[in-house]
Amino acid sequence: MNKQKVLIDTTPVFTDDIMVFGLLMGVLALVFYTASLKGGFWEKFYKIVPALLLAYVLPAILSSTGIIATEWVSIEDGKAVEHSSKLYFIASRVLLPASLILMTLSIDLKAVFRLGPKALIMFFTGTLGIVIGGPVALYLVGIVSPETVAGTGHDALWRGLSTLAGSWIGGGANQAAMLEIFEYNPKKYGATVLVDIFVANVWMALLLIGIGRSKKIDQWLKADTSAIEELKHKVTAFAKKVQRIPTLTDYMVLLGITFFAVAMAFWGGAHISNFLTENISLIADKSSPFSSFGSHFFWLISLATLFGIGFSFTKIKNYEGIGASKIGSVFIYILVATIGMKMDLSEILKNPGLIFIGIIWMSIHALLLIGVAKLIRAPYFFLAVGSQANVGGAASAPIVASAFHPSLASVGVMLAVVGYVVGTVAALGSAILMEIVSKLMGIV
Repeated sequence: MNKQKVLIDTTPVFTDDIMVFGLLMGVLALVFYTASLKGGFWEKFYKIVPALLLAYVLPAILSSTGIIATEWVSIEDGKAVEHSSKLYFIASRVLLPASLILMTLSIDLKAVFRLGPKALIMFFTGTLGIVIGGPVALYLVGIVSPETVAGTGHDALWRGLSTLAGSWIGGGANQAAMLEIFEYNPKKYGATVLVDIFVANVWMALLLIGIGRSKKIDQWLKADTSAIEELKHKVTAFAKKVQRIPTLTDYMVLLGITFFAVAMAFWGGAHISNFLTENISLIADKSSPFSSFGSHFFWLISLATLFGIGFSFTKIKNYEGIGASKIGSVFIYILVATIGMKMDLSEILKNPGLIFIGIIWMSIHALLLIGVAKLIRAPYFFLAVGSQANVGGAASAPIVASAFHPSLASVGVMLAVVGYVVGTVAALGSAILMEIVSKLMGIV
């Protein structure tokens, strides 16, 4: 007798994107209002918990309790119908590039270069942590719980974890490349995506908490933050110099320039990625280490950043005087809220073994970063942004960087672009190591 598959309706309370967007904006308004209150409970609370962290966690709680969702299934006429929200797509494809332009149009590029080599050292340390963290985590969990890492052929767990390495070093394009190369069972792929979302977002939350204590952390690291402070001071001084009371015309011109540049970046990114995939076989091949260059999102973010840097050499940079970077920060917070709603905290209970692999993996990444930062006396800024440029990519690195100061967002983007470039090659190295570990343990 065949067992009938039980269909589960996971429809949240609010399904319309307009309603969900309004709810997220209400959450952001509540966070900012309470953060502005002086004295009493709220001032003490926000000294411990950054506003940016709450802007991320509260939507996650709403998603975990079934009030909102990025993806859900409804039962219609006895059939399961899949639905998804478009809010994150819009925020990451429109508001993110817009925020990068607004936050970089007043940047002092020479001051950015004067930050020195420590930013790159910390980035590649983070990359190394992901490369070796996977094999170590697989081995440790395999000893304690062999059933968690069981699987042969296309079901072999190391194949699935290779996609995690691609995501945590580069991004979505690198993750897709790993899936293509190692042909992991698509039916099991969702579990690794869950680990990606849960562990990476918890780690970002911890980094954000650290930002509120960055001065104490820098003292412990014995870090020299003078170059970072110089950059922040220059941007702040320039903003004060050109500050003026904005008019409607100012805002219309600024936003017109910004979103026109976003449109050009979107258009140019599509044409560049199409041209490269159609004419260069190494890029068209999803199993190639160069396939990341065929990503539309990669070129969208790169071009938007170039537009912002280009504007910094023109009179457009004077629009910082009407709060260009503050508008960019508004867009970043909206993006943060849409990222938060992608996380369902209850999912951790569904496959704790795999989550545990992810936690060990990320812990190795974190410990290596802390060790090297202590060794070379790198500021916490480089640790946090170097990590997120790997793990979070272009969507998260500027969020963490701008939490230190809006002028630093471009540093996060530049490192994230490096992550896209090296992501597939580094993930291949991690996957090979995981395959070797699996063979040694007899679980391939």
